[in-house]
Amino acid sequence: MARGRTVSQLVRKYEGGDSRRAPDQLVVEEPLEIRLDGTRVTTTMRTPGHDYELAVGFCHTDGLLAGAPVQTVRYCATGSAVDTAFNVVTVETGGLAPVPTPRLTTTTSSCGWCGTDEIDAVTDRLAPVPGHVAIDAAVLAEMPDRVRGRQELFDATGGVHAAAAFTADGEVLLVREDIGRHNAVDKVVGRLLLDGSLPAAGLGLFVSGRTSFEIVQKAWAGGFSAIVAVSAPSSLAVDAARRAGITLAGFARPGRLNVYVDPTPTAPT
Repeated sequence: MARGRTVSQLVRKYEGGDSRRAPDQLVVEEPLEIRLDGTRVTTTMRTPGHDYELAVGFCHTDGLLAGAPVQTVRYCATGSAVDTAFNVVTVETGGLAPVPTPRLTTTTSSCGWCGTDEIDAVTDRLAPVPGHVAIDAAVLAEMPDRVRGRQELFDATGGVHAAAAFTADGEVLLVREDIGRHNAVDKVVGRLLLDGSLPAAGLGLFVSGRTSFEIVQKAWAGGFSAIVAVSAPSSLAVDAARRAGITLAGFARPGRLNVYVDPTPTAPT
């Protein structure tokens, strides 16, 4: 559901020594409470739109589904969706998923994982991605330009991140935008899961910002073969990508690329 993703705001614009009053578009940020089989597992600050994908993707990448199939996804399973302003989504497995432990704090649009216990828990439950598929460096370097033309919300506001799934030959399969990078990735993963397309063997994941440990963790849970970003990875992201067996690249520009992790015997040139 892609409703109300921007609002108009009157601003004063300065340019060339002159100023004028003009409308500008701002990206909407609202809380989304995600429930799994009736238990609240998190509240994340997000851009409304593709909320079902976000909820399913979060439950999958956080390991909450534990392989249980998603039976239904709906707004506010305890009452009217209108009463909760479409800001509560329930993912239901019919009780097949383990009883979740709720996150008691809000996940912000810039939130990442913290704490060695959480990191160890993530890496311990995920095996290295099997059957690594190498994606040519030239394809990885082209992804920012290929995705850019489909970032409609960024064009309107300049205030959102994008994530995209793409094939080894560079075909962009889907693009999702959100104020939070991790939310954009969850929306991509959620769409692939709902389509029965996980694990994403042989596919790459593009992100429009830096690559944190959490982004690698989500790509790892989704089974992606590669991650490429327009900015740098963190040291922990590099360590996680090595452990996962995922190609990790950053600072992607036409004709330029830094490859930080390459599981194949010979690094791309």
